[in-house]
Amino acid sequence: MENIEKLVRFVVNGKVYYGRLEGENIQVMAGDIFSSPQETGRHYNINQVRLLAPCQPGKAVCVGLNYHSHIAEMAENLPAEPVLFIKPATSVIGPGEDIIYWPMVGRLDYEAELAVVIAREAHNVREEEAGEYIFGYTVANDVTARDLQQKDGQWTRAKGFDTFLPCGPWIVRGIDPAGLRVQSFLNGVPKQDGRTSQLIFSVPYLVSFISHVMTLQPGDLILTGTPEGIGPMQVGDTIEIRVEQIGSLVNRVASPEA
Repeated sequence: MENIEKLVRFVVNGKVYYGRLEGENIQVMAGDIFSSPQETGRHYNINQVRLLAPCQPGKAVCVGLNYHSHIAEMAENLPAEPVLFIKPATSVIGPGEDIIYWPMVGRLDYEAELAVVIAREAHNVREEEAGEYIFGYTVANDVTARDLQQKDGQWTRAKGFDTFLPCGPWIVRGIDPAGLRVQSFLNGVPKQDGRTSQLIFSVPYLVSFISHVMTLQPGDLILTGTPEGIGPMQVGDTIEIRVEQIGSLVNRVASPEA
């Protein structure tokens, strides 16, 4: 098993960098992290920088109804194939950024998820080769306008608002995605608690299946589904998503700026 590695994307003095996180020290990297990044010899303490979303996906392909417990919670039937939807790149925010409760939304829900980061172009990938196309894993919150999801019948509007895809705080490489604990905490109160061992469709299967539908590009995300316990958030709330062996993603719910 390869060594566990944490990669961050951050801003300092108005400039954006990628880096390797070692304890509280960030080794600054140059170049494309998905091909041949080079260490620059420069470094920052993590407390000196502001972390951003750890990558810039062209798209986030999300899987609905992928935990048995969540299917029961939503009173849905067991899917024969993965149920897919897409969040746009404009929905992505990083750790510490505000989730906006837009005026069009009547009920705003959190959904704790493990996210897969794609390493290289993936098209018609076989399941047994899927690991070769996975760069690493991060934490995601599939923020959802629940009332609009039910109203529209399809999910583009409900899932696609700006700020509706918090992810981070970093990408972790060298871990096994099977059996990871996935949790959410609303204002410190536990709300969701599941394990990726409960996934109906596994991570390798999802990478393969989705790559037979659309070409995945480096930095694209796959959100693997959420366990039971989803619920609403209000302006002023703090939502924390934790995924075992990866970390904690914390965001606050805010009103739109005037």
